[in-house]
Amino acid sequence: MKKVSLILGAALVMGALSSCGGAQKSDANVPKADEAAGSTVEKPEYELVEYKPVDLSTFPKDADGWITLFDGKNFTGWRGYDKDYVPAAWSIEDGAIKINGSGAGEAGAKDGGDIIFNHKFKNFELSIDWKVAKGSNSGIFYLAQEVVGQPIYISAPECQVLDNENHPDAKLGKDGNRMSSSLYDMIPAKPQNSKPYGEWNNVRIMVYKGTVVHYQNGEQVLEYHLWTKQWEEMLQASKFSEEKWPLAYQLLLNCGGDAHEGFIGLQDHGDDVWFKNIKLKILD
Repeated sequence: MKKVSLILGAALVMGALSSCGGAQKSDANVPKADEAAGSTVEKPEYELVEYKPVDLSTFPKDADGWITLFDGKNFTGWRGYDKDYVPAAWSIEDGAIKINGSGAGEAGAKDGGDIIFNHKFKNFELSIDWKVAKGSNSGIFYLAQEVVGQPIYISAPECQVLDNENHPDAKLGKDGNRMSSSLYDMIPAKPQNSKPYGEWNNVRIMVYKGTVVHYQNGEQVLEYHLWTKQWEEMLQASKFSEEKWPLAYQLLLNCGGDAHEGFIGLQDHGDDVWFKNIKLKILD
């Protein structure tokens, strides 16, 4: 995979190249770099990975337009984030993708790390079933792009995957915004209707022209809007604020870039977690 160097300039729209895409087109709703109140943070240099997407026409598609991204048998279409192979910490067990817990924390396994489906998506609906072992933590990323030397979550919104009853992260953050299906550290999923560890949950994520909706076990649990003042304010109130983490703030603020598209990713947080029935519908 070829790595491409990029620099964020103050003249570009804020975040210039989101980890989810390229430079953002001009949009009246998107704050410009020179409009950020009191911003004196130098726009950092970073690298993106150049990639060749998979051919979606080779993946099964049903009559309703749902594309099967994982067939329960092999990792066709999947690879490690910033890698050209699936790390050994991931396996297939009883028709599900499993991250085998290392006990060493996030991406702590010797050959671990997050995985992505090797195609960028723009407007879509994603459906995934997941279950966790006791006390386990993971996440589902979307609109992600690979930033060399940086974690996937520096650029991608995260739908939390968690054992709410037994993992301490459920009690951190604010108002439950780190519980399952929440927009991690920003919006809590309400009602909180996740099932206990060892049981399967379903999450659906709809992304359409900047509107994002999370569903958990058949119920809508949150909605928000990218590239708006609301999005900027949520970032500033989170661990991804400009003051706490300038690069993440710049990348996430303009999530999607010119193309408004990015990868789907699954997180290695060092715990046992399973994912199955992974399918996606492209929305026109």
